[in-house]
Amino acid sequence: MTAPSTLETAAAADVPTELTDGYHLVVDALKMNDVDTIYGVVGIPITDLARLAQAQGIRYIGFRHESNAGHAAAIAGYLNKKPGVALTVSAPGFLNGLVALANATTNCFPMVQISGSSERHLVDLKQGDYEEMDQLAAAQPFVKAAYRVSRVEDIGRGIARALRTAISGRPGGVYLDIPAAVLGAIMPKAEGDRTLSRLVDPAPRQLPAPESVDRAIELLASAERPLVVLGKGAAYAQADAKVRQFIESTGIPYVPMSMAKGLLPDDHPQSAATARSLALKKADVVMLIGARLNWLLGHGQTGWNPDAKFVQIDIDPKEMDSNQPISAPLVGDIESVLDALAERTKPGQITVPSAWREELGARSAQNVAKMAKRLEADPHPMQFMGALKAVRDVVHAHPETYIVNEGANALDIARNVIDMHVPRHRLDSGTWGVMGIGMGYAIAAAVESGAPVVAIEGDSAFGFSGIEIETICRYQLPVVTVIMNNGGVYRGDDTNPYDDAPSPTTLMSAARHDLLIEAFGGKGYRATTPAEVTAALTEALASGGPALIDCVIDPSAGTESGHISHLNPKGITVGNITPAKK
Repeated sequence: MTAPSTLETAAAADVPTELTDGYHLVVDALKMNDVDTIYGVVGIPITDLARLAQAQGIRYIGFRHESNAGHAAAIAGYLNKKPGVALTVSAPGFLNGLVALANATTNCFPMVQISGSSERHLVDLKQGDYEEMDQLAAAQPFVKAAYRVSRVEDIGRGIARALRTAISGRPGGVYLDIPAAVLGAIMPKAEGDRTLSRLVDPAPRQLPAPESVDRAIELLASAERPLVVLGKGAAYAQADAKVRQFIESTGIPYVPMSMAKGLLPDDHPQSAATARSLALKKADVVMLIGARLNWLLGHGQTGWNPDAKFVQIDIDPKEMDSNQPISAPLVGDIESVLDALAERTKPGQITVPSAWREELGARSAQNVAKMAKRLEADPHPMQFMGALKAVRDVVHAHPETYIVNEGANALDIARNVIDMHVPRHRLDSGTWGVMGIGMGYAIAAAVESGAPVVAIEGDSAFGFSGIEIETICRYQLPVVTVIMNNGGVYRGDDTNPYDDAPSPTTLMSAARHDLLIEAFGGKGYRATTPAEVTAALTEALASGGPALIDCVIDPSAGTESGHISHLNPKGITVGNITPAKK
């Protein structure tokens, strides 16, 4: 005989029973695990979930498009070293968010996307329900893990499992599917409370094997031209002091990947960033700290010393040997590996020959002088260099400012011009090189830190998420969007040889992006000279409110695909194509 339920017992005794439902259990589980902010777009069936979260003290930031909300959650995860949470509706909304979730997985950002969904019995028989889709199956190929909660009593377990999976080991994106019926399901509150749990040590330390540490030390000690490459994984680890101690105690030159800029200040004497090509070409032992030998590093092949040996710190053993043999794999979390290296390295065991330091220093000085000459030029119409030098000089006075950066030339040139001195303050397109991260990253950086944000956008890149300037204005965030407006994708002077329609890369040359933000109550500026950029950005940052600066750039400025034009397939060139007759 089955024991009576709490509801049945209470009914028999005519005692009122306090109830809860799926909505409350989701919010309670998130709060129990210290989730204090949700980014999302509401609609059926999750509108009341957002309302309840807000009423219970969780900050809800509502976006205009799910992809942008997802990007915000992802970068919040990166900045805070805990999972960011995005909330979306079913089917199309879920798919929009999935772009950001996949990007988070590729970039190793901890993120959980929670989506409402249709009922399983309707989905499985393909009965044509409202926004019907098997979302769990759709998510699986693009994420670290995907889960579905099918019973209200499993909500707490589902939330805990999703959060732990997102942050443990190599961080990534996790999808959590909660059907509408589960959200609306009711159960006794006492029973519901017992289903909730708080995570214990969700991202435990992973220590490297002592013999692996000794092997790495011996290899570094034998190097004539050692080099360290710092990746954004090193920034995510928040082991800043230990990274710096290792670099400075060994004297090894280092090259930071773009989102690792600022772990040590860009003007640090051991930085080889301005001699990167030479450093990669000649280094004989390379230590990768939170960096992967993917396309951003030529797969460890193009531009590298073919005889280079690699030491790699990574929490995921499957990353080793992905493109090149790793002579000294160090499997563990970065902080634990650095602790082990410091403990097991004998004083003076790792040294750097002065000839190598001097060679890199000479090349750096040469390249810095060339860059300074380019930056001093002030041609009209304004070029990328002039506009970005103005941004750089203003931001130097505000080191707390976060820089968000995307585009082709806007990304490549800003990365070289704007030096960073604070860790995790440069946020850009990352491993996938995806466009559309700009406004989501900027909003999350402002929300999570309260600090000013300058989002440097190509005019094409801005179009992917530009409507979120309304979100920036609605929440009165300290975000200044700076658009490099040359009227095109890459550049604005391309022509269509067939008719008068715009070419594939042509945008509106007369676009007034500054007027867009004014429609939402922000402050717009139009700048045609570096001096005007300086004045506008200075005023905008001082105001502490939403602003947008439309920097009018020479339409002929920029190159096709920026610094990665070599990735374009080489077929019959456009110059050899004869336009068809009308």
